[in-house]
Amino acid sequence: MMLQTKGIVFHTVKYGDTSLIVKILTEKLGLQSYIVKGVRSRKAKLKPSLFEPLTLLNMQVSHNPNRSLNHIKEANVDIPWLHIPFSIEKQSILLFINEILYKCIREELPDSEMFSWIYHSLIWFDMEEQHFVNFHLFFLVQFSRFLGFYPKTTKLPPEDIRGFDLQEGVFYRHRPVHAYYIEGVEVQKFLSLIQASAKTLKTLRISTKERRLVLDGLLAFYQLHLPELGKIRSLDVLRVVIGK
Repeated sequence: MMLQTKGIVFHTVKYGDTSLIVKILTEKLGLQSYIVKGVRSRKAKLKPSLFEPLTLLNMQVSHNPNRSLNHIKEANVDIPWLHIPFSIEKQSILLFINEILYKCIREELPDSEMFSWIYHSLIWFDMEEQHFVNFHLFFLVQFSRFLGFYPKTTKLPPEDIRGFDLQEGVFYRHRPVHAYYIEGVEVQKFLSLIQASAKTLKTLRISTKERRLVLDGLLAFYQLHLPELGKIRSLDVLRVVIGK
């Protein structure tokens, strides 16, 4: 069966001398693996540049649920990046997000709402020329909705919030007995990220030091709920590029 679908490239590995195996999050089929034969040959119809991390594609693909690898018949870039290729800061954030997505999304079942949110979030990130340095923090907070551990809403007034319980996913007035929590300015910035939208993200002010603290807290939050996440290899590059 042939099917037309949008896709977001997650991961690519070389296969043989000229082929690739590509893992792609598709709108209609969920997470899929494809073999692209002859892509690294001179006469290739599909070029390797199509399969760079988080490239947004329009594809015609074969689909046989009994096969672990299907084929891409046709593919083209759906929304080309305008600013990401020319910004080392954006490239480092993109690689970080790519690693998070690749390690977090394992289900093959399609989730059109999640796909649309990721797709349009990446487009916003590319188009925003100035106020994007906190995008990865905002992305982590909002993405947790689709992973099942988004922070629970709180009825506590902001002045009564002492911290956030990473294990239970709740803001608290009284510190928990375990060691998995964040407090201080880190919590206030975390709360502001939860309340933010793509529009208001531009006005959010987080210093370099605060950004690192919030990111450490968010990754601890993720690793508590997704133990298989492991070490994020792109983190060191991200910190060097956008500041420690």
